[in-house]
Amino acid sequence: MIHGGAGAIARSQTRPETDAGLRAALNAALDAGSTILLAGGTSLDAVEAAVRVLEDDPHFNAGRGSAFTYDGANELDAAIMSGADLRAGSIAGVTATRNPVTLARAVMEESAHVLLGREGADAFSREHGLEQADADWFAVPERRRQLDELRANGGKFDVDMKYGTVGAVALDQSGHIAAATSTGGVTGKRWGRIGDSPLIGAGTYADDRGAAVSCTGAGEFFIRESVAFQINARVRFLGETLQAAADTVMAEVKALGGTGGVIVTDVRGRAAWSFTTASLYRGHAGSDRERKVALYDDED
Repeated sequence: MIHGGAGAIARSQTRPETDAGLRAALNAALDAGSTILLAGGTSLDAVEAAVRVLEDDPHFNAGRGSAFTYDGANELDAAIMSGADLRAGSIAGVTATRNPVTLARAVMEESAHVLLGREGADAFSREHGLEQADADWFAVPERRRQLDELRANGGKFDVDMKYGTVGAVALDQSGHIAAATSTGGVTGKRWGRIGDSPLIGAGTYADDRGAAVSCTGAGEFFIRESVAFQINARVRFLGETLQAAADTVMAEVKALGGTGGVIVTDVRGRAAWSFTTASLYRGHAGSDRERKVALYDDED
């Protein structure tokens, strides 16, 4: 399962060419992940591959196409987690790694740490030979326009409630699940703000005993609710269905005043998504080669 962000974007607000571009990108990400899984590859490889496709596509707020900070920079966050052994890696505030999800995986596999940030994470990326990109790669005109609009309207961040975070969850043939999430944050963020995406248990979590979860939305609320871990815990300890657990926790986010969505899977191959917004860019592909790609709330 994959997502490309949730937000207050209705079908009537989306140009036909944008709609087509979003669906093509989601299908490409499903292809990348499914090809690995059908060949017997790992869920970790699958979620990383799917997220890399979305990071490289400027339709989404991750990697290329990331939101601008108030000062006009792109600061990228990502996380990845293995449900088999609870290994995890994440990065926050990086500026030059082309695919932040791959850097998060390198932190998981090549360091003794879980979360690296800003200059240190950038240095770790260079030292480990990950592909770098300059500022022009990440910057796209539409994201710059959104920042200009925000400034013109008085500077309140993320005025359009466009959460373009990307993510993936997967189950492999060995029976293990994994999750990955990547984001550029929110337009107009300041002071090194970090949202939920790179925080294990808030925006990203995977545990073979429960569920794999990737989130998108108003990060401050997802952090306060520990959304990804709560969904996993409700499945693991209470025996709730994925849908019931996801819907319950998203209702709690909404009650706090937050919005967004989640995708969830488990070791039995069950899958669910839940969102409280007009859209969640999403897709699902199974071992039976059946797939679904959807954007809006009226497509279920």
